[in-house]
Amino acid sequence: MGVSARKAAFMLLMLILTFSIVAAGCAKNGNNEGGSSSPASPSSGASSPEASTPEETVEPFTISLFTAATGPIPTDDNKIYQEIKEQLGVTLKEEYLVGDIEQKLGVMIAGGDYPDMITANTKLTAAKAVIPLEDLIEQNAPNLKTHFAKVWEQLKDPEDGHIYWLPNYGVYQGDYKPTEYQGPAFYIQKAVLKEYGYPKFKTLDEYFKLIEDYAAKYPEIDGQPTIGFSSLAFDWRDWGLRNAPQHLAGHPNDGGVLVDANTNVATLFAATDTAKPYYKKLNEISAKGLMDKEAFAQNYDQYLAKLSSGRVLGMFDQRWNFGQAHDSLVSQGKFERTYVGFPLVYDVNTRDYYLDRPPLNLGNGFGITVNAEDPVKIIKFIDTILTEKWQKRLNWGEEGVDYLVGDNGLYYRTPEMRTQQEDVTWKQKYKAESLWGYLPKLEGNYPDGNADGPGNQPDEFFSNLKDIDKELLTAYGYKTWTDFFSTPPENRVSYPAWNIDLLEGSAAKVANQKMKDLDFKYLPKAILSKPEDFEGVWSEYVAQMDKVDTKAYLERINEQLQWRVENWTSK
Repeated sequence: MGVSARKAAFMLLMLILTFSIVAAGCAKNGNNEGGSSSPASPSSGASSPEASTPEETVEPFTISLFTAATGPIPTDDNKIYQEIKEQLGVTLKEEYLVGDIEQKLGVMIAGGDYPDMITANTKLTAAKAVIPLEDLIEQNAPNLKTHFAKVWEQLKDPEDGHIYWLPNYGVYQGDYKPTEYQGPAFYIQKAVLKEYGYPKFKTLDEYFKLIEDYAAKYPEIDGQPTIGFSSLAFDWRDWGLRNAPQHLAGHPNDGGVLVDANTNVATLFAATDTAKPYYKKLNEISAKGLMDKEAFAQNYDQYLAKLSSGRVLGMFDQRWNFGQAHDSLVSQGKFERTYVGFPLVYDVNTRDYYLDRPPLNLGNGFGITVNAEDPVKIIKFIDTILTEKWQKRLNWGEEGVDYLVGDNGLYYRTPEMRTQQEDVTWKQKYKAESLWGYLPKLEGNYPDGNADGPGNQPDEFFSNLKDIDKELLTAYGYKTWTDFFSTPPENRVSYPAWNIDLLEGSAAKVANQKMKDLDFKYLPKAILSKPEDFEGVWSEYVAQMDKVDTKAYLERINEQLQWRVENWTSK
């Protein structure tokens, strides 16, 4: 080839390259706002789902959704939502809960006015407000199919066999090694434990003796009267009043029943000799002035405000339920007024069963409503969010900004990074906590050895603790908050009973409400009565409970427990 020919070829090549660069730039900056990819390909084994097929451009679209969350509400310039829009073409239009969830859903159902995605609720299933998802998943969501493969049968509605909800928690990959504890326990302030040299204890008597001694020594905290023990009995948050006896007797959280692990048969513990010793003990501490007299009249916000003041020494609750109060105490610098959970039992020879292996969170998460115009796009979006890339982005954050990577490949945060994670205003702009909370998620460990999130990374967890927490755990010879609890056995196949759908309008549902109403009426009365009147109140409570059709309630529970055994047991 001559010089002139080579020159002409070179010029032609440069023209082609220039055109290609211009074309690529136009595609990147056009109306697709960066375009978006189709959902990732299937994953295998315990590996995180990740894309391996060529990306496919889709048109931008909007997904409306409603959750039962109240916040924190993302700002309009929230970084994660911007990335979802830029990279996936999806604009999320969210509505957050204001007021009562049941009333809100009732209005939606009455008007048939639903968003595209909605928080799980049995009322919505009964109203046929949501669509079956199994075919959508099979045909369009390989990551979701792989994720839920082992629990696929559990996702199906017992009544018609369809899948309506995508559970947000309960599917693990790799080891289950929790560091935090969010479940039920008898909580006590760290200040009380420090005052008495971090004592070990297992029984109600020992627990309340600590509270009694501390309250006597410090009758006021920050200028307000010290409250020894409080509780909550408000709306659906009833476990603070009702559930403690099952744990004290060595059973896990099955809601209103005790279930035999061998037979999978449930029995009631309300208004029985299993429950009575606990409420009699509360009656005793009430007579000593240690019981919060407003406990059974306060609403949830008042309860949180009281805990946030730092003057409540102890309560039975689930840790996640008073998380806002914990955060408030931390923001006030009252670290010693935050709480530690203890697994108390009636008898020291009883093995505690508070910590459990998290079951599949049936009845929670998201569903797709009958009003959704394009369910395929929605299920593909959820499928894509389940890839390792997006899971790490939503939970760990952005590399170099929210976390760093050590020489060993493990993620960690600097003290400055940890501090910013506690700031609510910062969260509103850089996190998507409510969205993350309701979406299906990878839990456990990634193939690269990192935990699903910072809270479960052992070294990162301990490094992020306050000084008093490190001092406390070291004093007990522990490294994490779950070390206070016995290691749980594998969940029985029927576990837990609390998420069994009692069916709207059924005799079981009616009975359950009547039992709750009696508990709300008589248990506070028994606790706050004079000691000499306790037996009379308790007898009246038992007599009224005998009038309830508890048989219908137990029949529904046991029918479903046996159904689970028959249908969820590996073939």
